[in-house]
Amino acid sequence: MIFSRKSGSGRHAKDDTRAGGARRLEEELGLVDDDPEEPVASKADRPEGPYDITEAPAGIPQLDLGALKVPAVDDVEVRVQADNEGKIQQIVLVNNDSALQLGVFAAPRSEGIWDEVRGEIRKQLFTDGVAAEDADGEWGTELRARVRTPDGLTDIRFVGIDGPRWLVRAVFQGPAAVDPGVAPPLVACLRNLVVDRGHEAMPVREPLPLHLPKEVAEATANDGSAEVALTDAANGADEANGADRRKPSPRPRRK
Repeated sequence: MIFSRKSGSGRHAKDDTRAGGARRLEEELGLVDDDPEEPVASKADRPEGPYDITEAPAGIPQLDLGALKVPAVDDVEVRVQADNEGKIQQIVLVNNDSALQLGVFAAPRSEGIWDEVRGEIRKQLFTDGVAAEDADGEWGTELRARVRTPDGLTDIRFVGIDGPRWLVRAVFQGPAAVDPGVAPPLVACLRNLVVDRGHEAMPVREPLPLHLPKEVAEATANDGSAEVALTDAANGADEANGADRRKPSPRPRRK
């Protein structure tokens, strides 16, 4: 939905119409900075999180990966793939036989984009010969499918959460794709995830910048590794060993 304001008549009205049209175009492209008069995705739409940086609760240790702050949850290993400059291409959280892949993208302020993105994912899966279906989940409508991997058939579940000028796309893989109850630590991570969108104008669907913590990036550059596990690197790599972490509470699911 595009929100517009009524204007008057005459030359000024025409100018306002042109300006309004230009602004709506910029908004749809995600190139509009903060405007308190524009509608924003409500926190009520995300009763369990993820949180915007402006609304995140305090006191939960996090791994700072730039646009995403990943909570430190026991029994969850954080694996990332990054280039030599520390820019992250992929984030995967692992708990036993289940995994959760995370991505975050720019979105317009006036509306969510998950419905449209979900349709495109379904279309791509169909093109690849994979059947997918919508299902109701904790964060609204999800997309579920079963894909063939080198290790055999694997269940996947796509979850999308629209926030203020951002979209989190989460993909559960393995047993947690069928039953979230088998991997509550991964659900806790998604509920307590924090997004730092920043104020920079970006095109809609552009991935938000993700990077390794400075100390980890330097170590990765020195040894040339492309993948690194960050299980205990919450709140800074200097606290990686023996850190006393407070586990985020896996709050009960609301009906």
